[in-house]
Amino acid sequence: MSESVKELIESGNTSLGIELGSTRIKAVLIGPDHEVLASGGHSWENQLVDGLWSYSLTAVVEGIQDAYADLVAQVEKRYGAVPTTYGSLGVSAMMHGYLALDEDGGQLAPFRTWRNTNTGRAAEELIEAFGFNIPLRWSIAHLHQAVIDEEPHVGRIASINTLAGWVHQRLTGERVLGVGDASGMFPIDSTTGDYDAGMIAAYDALVAERRLPWKVKDVLPKVLPAGAPAGSLTAEGALLLDPAGRLRPGVPMCPPEGDAGTGMVATNSVAQRTGNISCGTSVFLMIVLEKALERLHTEVDMVTTPDGSPVAMVHSNNGASEIDAWVAMFVEFSKLVGHEISVPEVYDLLYFNALKGEADGGGLLAYNTLSGEPILELDQAVPLFAHGPEARFTLANAIRVQLMSIFATVRVGLDILGAEGVALDRLFAHGGLFKTPGVAQKVLADALGISVSVGETAGEGGAWGIAVLARYLVARAEGETLPEYLDAKVFADAGASVIESDAADHEAYDRFLARYRAALPAVQAAGGALSL
Repeated sequence: MSESVKELIESGNTSLGIELGSTRIKAVLIGPDHEVLASGGHSWENQLVDGLWSYSLTAVVEGIQDAYADLVAQVEKRYGAVPTTYGSLGVSAMMHGYLALDEDGGQLAPFRTWRNTNTGRAAEELIEAFGFNIPLRWSIAHLHQAVIDEEPHVGRIASINTLAGWVHQRLTGERVLGVGDASGMFPIDSTTGDYDAGMIAAYDALVAERRLPWKVKDVLPKVLPAGAPAGSLTAEGALLLDPAGRLRPGVPMCPPEGDAGTGMVATNSVAQRTGNISCGTSVFLMIVLEKALERLHTEVDMVTTPDGSPVAMVHSNNGASEIDAWVAMFVEFSKLVGHEISVPEVYDLLYFNALKGEADGGGLLAYNTLSGEPILELDQAVPLFAHGPEARFTLANAIRVQLMSIFATVRVGLDILGAEGVALDRLFAHGGLFKTPGVAQKVLADALGISVSVGETAGEGGAWGIAVLARYLVARAEGETLPEYLDAKVFADAGASVIESDAADHEAYDRFLARYRAALPAVQAAGGALSL
């Protein structure tokens, strides 16, 4: 086996994916069957620069070099080979943010990440001008805020980019961006696969009196769909990635993508009427639409898949942190009674027992709101656990409502989309919340009223996803769409657990949600009182 893999590596019949996440940069090498052959990594953290969250571009270059060197070391140790070329290569990173460059490619201002929320006035003006939701983290919001604030660098802007787009440009010399990542910079028209022409004109009209020396379309990267050639690794790019000089130029590169798009690929959620939900500290629900929404919904972000289909994103600020705190309390209790139980065991015990609880929570209420929740119109909040005197206060019910509360916000967002005729045939769930088999998955299926799949994707998440997109560039059949490629060649043999929604339990969740929404004013009041 090692010999055959060694031959694949030495011949370059592999694909390399690099993803820059918020705390870790990963490099993943896959073979022709999309299996992970090796991976490397580099840890990093953002910095607060002049009140704004940023990463230095020096740290970006050093990080990808270290992750790549770690990958090469793992390959050499495992297979006795040092890769000098690849069949294809791709880069992805955190979406959104603001990276402004002059005509020579020089950096004009510190890179501003998606975490920054100083763009409120800009977002309001853009939403009014476009009739389209522009979240605070989008690149156009950052650009327009810089214009509003009359920052000195604005007149010298030749281009703006995302982090993935900047790295790709350093490796290839091409200023291009995958449509999924581009959709977090400026709204995309999915019928053309390019920036929305009407909104481009609207923005130029909005800033016309400011007499800027650039037009917005000119400073944005060129948009490319998945599978389109996006340049090749130059000699300078090869040396940047591998200062040791062993990597040869000429490797074909796929369009750079954002982490949302690579997450869709990694969960096979690219086809229309499919979706994926990621549950961790926060919760993201992404649904691939058959057509763009007809009305403005500030509760819903609109982006696209890597092949350009419109995607509705419902984001909940609050995820599993509160139930994690409950689990930690029971771990502490096990120590107190002199029978210490491991953290994973406590999760399993509590979660499996929660399935014995009542499907409507038995009259208990739980709110996991460690921070505000815009979809619920909570500008401030605290976690809350409450019940009336007639409620059935059992351990099973208490843990079950904690799980039910995690999905309440995305259910509210899904109801908004349902009113627009949005439908889901398949939802793939991933994240640590689903490690205990069948529990959170069951609660989610009943909360949303749809079947939910949980499975093992091959490898390293988004870094694996961009490696698959790189492989799609060179291995797809003529005319083969990305959803067809994923179904037939990547996920055909992937196992998954599927739980269907139970009609009676879905109705029970509706009763819980009605109580949950009715008591939201108490959560808002508690947030105000306890923050004093």
